[in-house]
Amino acid sequence: MDLIDLTFGLQALVTLLVIMDPPGATPLFLSLVSAKPMREQRKLAWQAAITSFIVITLFAIFGQWILDYLKISLPALKGAGGLLLLLVALELLKGDGSREAGRRSGNVALVPLGTPLLAGPGAIVAIMLFVQEASTSSNPLDQSIQWNRYLALALAVVIVHLIIGLTLMYSTKIVAVIKESGVELLARIAGLLLAAIAVEMLVSAIREFFPTI
Repeated sequence: MDLIDLTFGLQALVTLLVIMDPPGATPLFLSLVSAKPMREQRKLAWQAAITSFIVITLFAIFGQWILDYLKISLPALKGAGGLLLLLVALELLKGDGSREAGRRSGNVALVPLGTPLLAGPGAIVAIMLFVQEASTSSNPLDQSIQWNRYLALALAVVIVHLIIGLTLMYSTKIVAVIKESGVELLARIAGLLLAAIAVEMLVSAIREFFPTI
């Protein structure tokens, strides 16, 4: 792989890691899965990573087409993600999140962990921009440059989600140490941080809808 392709792949890797922030997702993950057996917690960790990987891959390949076909703007996507995260944050702040997660039939690894927390609007926009950049070669006749960039980007996405899965899986050991009272405290902290992220997403979406504000 050329140096420029390696640089491109590293840039994509670092950008996605910063945006998706696996350590930042850990408090919410632990608060939602703490009532489940350890084996299931680890299973949910990888399910969240796989869900995020599928969403990111779909938007990398079909993202612009999906948004254009459904006539969805990126600010609308960001606002919807913010509202969904805000609902989860309110559950955690009220103390219902971790207990409810143990009883609910829905899979928390899919929503809200896999998406929109990990594979959220920021990550979706980033991957779409990287695909666009990879397809823009300085020499349009040289297809090898584009395919090397695509390969570097695909490798970066795989590595990011391996890191996410490992981070969430090994974080399950924390639950055995902090016990139930620690999980309750963690749920409140996760709810507060998640509410802040949700509000930031909503404010950003509103500003994009109304640039004069």
